[in-house]
Amino acid sequence: MPFSGKATYTAGSTLPELMEDVSDLVSLVSPYETPLLDALGDAGKEAHSTLHEWLEDELLPNIDTINQTTFTPSATAATAIIVGNIGRFRVGDLVRPPIGRELMLVTAINTGTSTMTVTRAYGGTTAISLSNTMKLTIIGNAALEGDDRPDPRSTNRLRKRNYTQIFTAAVEVSGSMLAARRHGTGDELDMQKANRLRELLRDLENTAINGVSSIANPQGNASTRRTMSGIIANINSGNQFTVNAGVIPAGSGAGNTDLNEAVLNAAMRQVWENSSAQLDIIVVPAALKRRINNFYASARQAPVTQKSFTDLIDVYQSDFGTARVIVSRWMPADTMLLLDSSRIELLPLAGRTLGYKPQASTGDRDSGLIVGEYTLEMRNDTAHGLVRGLT
Repeated sequence: MPFSGKATYTAGSTLPELMEDVSDLVSLVSPYETPLLDALGDAGKEAHSTLHEWLEDELLPNIDTINQTTFTPSATAATAIIVGNIGRFRVGDLVRPPIGRELMLVTAINTGTSTMTVTRAYGGTTAISLSNTMKLTIIGNAALEGDDRPDPRSTNRLRKRNYTQIFTAAVEVSGSMLAARRHGTGDELDMQKANRLRELLRDLENTAINGVSSIANPQGNASTRRTMSGIIANINSGNQFTVNAGVIPAGSGAGNTDLNEAVLNAAMRQVWENSSAQLDIIVVPAALKRRINNFYASARQAPVTQKSFTDLIDVYQSDFGTARVIVSRWMPADTMLLLDSSRIELLPLAGRTLGYKPQASTGDRDSGLIVGEYTLEMRNDTAHGLVRGLT
């Protein structure tokens, strides 16, 4: 075609086939990403009942706390010590407080008063001043030569549970819509399936974080909906920390609830002390992710020749675990999760992964249902942590 000097669009409006100019791309702006589900990955097994159960066990605890406010004759000389859980101690145990080098030898146990009698400053160690709530660690038991076997002790295995939750979305497209020429999609039914599936995956991640089971009738029935407990609801209360409440220090000064490195390290340390967890995922909302990104802002240096600026921390490595930092839209604004992903699985009920089921049509339309049923298996709740009250 010879050059006319005119732009192509000047003649376009006169051509019947170009009367409508619509791109073949349909743009989707709604958030539907599932970063936590992506990090956890697919489960290695299925659930086989709407009530899913698993077993957990633990070793005999070797740490307890002092449970008395006054000592006779003094905190450095008292030999009768009241503890929170007297059943954790045996005669012959060597016990140490968290500070100093004192060792104490347990010589008698009174289960009725939760009191143990000890020899202070055992083995020439130096007695320290005891205090209420101070931790005591059993370093080991010294048995007598030729003595009878001790009374057997063991822990009870726990049977934990969660319920499945059904996720559904309807799909319906008229016969005319299926037959008509469409922009941006080859098949309207497939487009509707894809969008509803994105919505359900979004809801599945949101439920995995924030969901709770019903107290009155968790099994549900034809008139009561069955819901599953999410990660936040499953974390042991002993591993739920509030900033500036004693265990987790204030962000920077009394009353400050900012998230900084001291707060994150204190929380990871508490989980480490309470369990053998390998924390590998930190989940935060967007504002708290920005706080983590600023951990090393004051130490950041860049040469004048550097043309790009990086302000991002994707992995946090500490003495208590190396963890990916994940930002999720569905996290409560004041909350941070510390997770051991090896103990968390989102399980589908057998044969009930999210999928499309065509439905009998009662008119001039194609109808169907996207349905899936899932539950959360979160093993060893003390292996995970939660920090609340963050700014």
